[in-house]
Amino acid sequence: MAQRLLSRWFSRCLLFVALSIPVLATAAVPSPLPVAHGVLTAAATTGFKFVDIPVGGGVVLKANHIAPATPGPHPAVVFISSWGLNDLEYLAQAKALAERGYVALSYTPRGFWASGGGIDTAGPADIADTSRVLDWLVANTPTNAARIGLAGVSYGAGISLIASGFDSRVKAVAALSGWTDLVASLYGGDTRRPQAVALLDLASRFLGRPSPELRTSIDNYFANRDIEGIKQWGRVRSASTYVDRINANAPAILIANAYGDSIFPPNQLVSFFNQLTGPKRLELAPGDHAVVEATGLVGLPNPVWTSVTRWLDQHVAGIDTGISNEPPLVLRTYDGDVEGYASWAAVTSSTQRLGLDAIRLLDGTGTLGGAPSPSGARTLWGGVDTTADAGVALLTNGLQALTGIPPVVWLPGVNRLRAGVWTSPPSSRELALRGTATLRLRVTPTTASGTVVAYLYDAVADFGGLITHVPLSWHGATPGTPLDLDLVFPATAYDVPAWHSLALVVDTEDPLYLGANTLNATLTLGGPSWLDLPLR
Repeated sequence: MAQRLLSRWFSRCLLFVALSIPVLATAAVPSPLPVAHGVLTAAATTGFKFVDIPVGGGVVLKANHIAPATPGPHPAVVFISSWGLNDLEYLAQAKALAERGYVALSYTPRGFWASGGGIDTAGPADIADTSRVLDWLVANTPTNAARIGLAGVSYGAGISLIASGFDSRVKAVAALSGWTDLVASLYGGDTRRPQAVALLDLASRFLGRPSPELRTSIDNYFANRDIEGIKQWGRVRSASTYVDRINANAPAILIANAYGDSIFPPNQLVSFFNQLTGPKRLELAPGDHAVVEATGLVGLPNPVWTSVTRWLDQHVAGIDTGISNEPPLVLRTYDGDVEGYASWAAVTSSTQRLGLDAIRLLDGTGTLGGAPSPSGARTLWGGVDTTADAGVALLTNGLQALTGIPPVVWLPGVNRLRAGVWTSPPSSRELALRGTATLRLRVTPTTASGTVVAYLYDAVADFGGLITHVPLSWHGATPGTPLDLDLVFPATAYDVPAWHSLALVVDTEDPLYLGANTLNATLTLGGPSWLDLPLR
């Protein structure tokens, strides 16, 4: 049975790779390129020119641009580089767009590489810089000022979204692997993310010049002090804070992200997408931060960048690509299927509730299914990890996207003194999980603060492949008093095959998170508790 499970995951790998590399030339997309005998031909370009763009206060940003060789005016796109990278990041995509008839400018945000100033982390200085870059673009290139788009990966995505609310010249945004709520990224589930923040910290130190504000925020983050100050710093740097301004400007917004993004988890993007009132599109796929779109950065065929090109053609160049008539929500499943939905509400057609039954003494496992049991308390000792964990930021989910193999746990090996484990009976039909699963968990802590981490597995023959996971911390609880916790798993699109089971593991530690547990403090899991599955 275990061999069949691994074989199935390897098959998923091959299917996913095959379906996630479509040939761009076969897409029936209208283009501004010249047409010769019914075949698209690339337009001549000026080649890349490297420039300095002054943005005020003595700060100069490093940039490059490329344009069609014809006089213009032309539609334009401005690329903003990722955290730790520079304006060379988008050379392949900029060249391709210039050949399609765009002026393409890329710049390195302040504080990174040779750009001046200190890292502002998408703060007011960065947003003002974007407008100064647009001023320079219009004044120094054959750009049509009425047809400008912004695009970027990660850091560039976050800046692009916020800037679209402060500069009405922005007609469209393509935000890939970005964030819309920095507080949710730093403190989702009231739990800190040390691996993700440490990676950003190292990149800022070695490849840039952190501003005093950034340095203080990171130091306080790891010291777990001035939490409200950090959250306020994050709100200023979140597109969700400015959603009314963005809606007033009504740029066409394309957002693409991964279910397993370990830096910017996807639920915040779903919430933001639901609040947008202008043209919008959300694409989610298996993978981790910046993995899904990575091949497109080196010029290889890539479904996300195909969507970006079509989106810019439609909403910047003014060419009908048909993308506006397609469902605005696109989910790529772990099996490689592509599904379109009219709204996020349409993703989930029903909800199945699985109660958490009492954990048996014989095998230390409870039944997942049926009515929630009000009895059967189980006491855990916290503060030490079990074999159930979510892996390493960027690497684990990134490798899953490439290989189709998730983190695997041998369920009997999960320490029952430190975790609760429940498994469902095998289902006679496939379960199509679509949307966000939720867990209501009743706990009785012996400390005022603590953390639990819940893992949902696709299980067969005592082996479980991780589908999704979520942490949640509590503070200010009354020791000895039952506490109901509501855990919301990240959005997913996963098909559990017929005759597989679901397994739920709840423990107290994971290397991805800094929890609030006291070593070996006890925590009692009780009822009623249940798992709600979103089904298509």
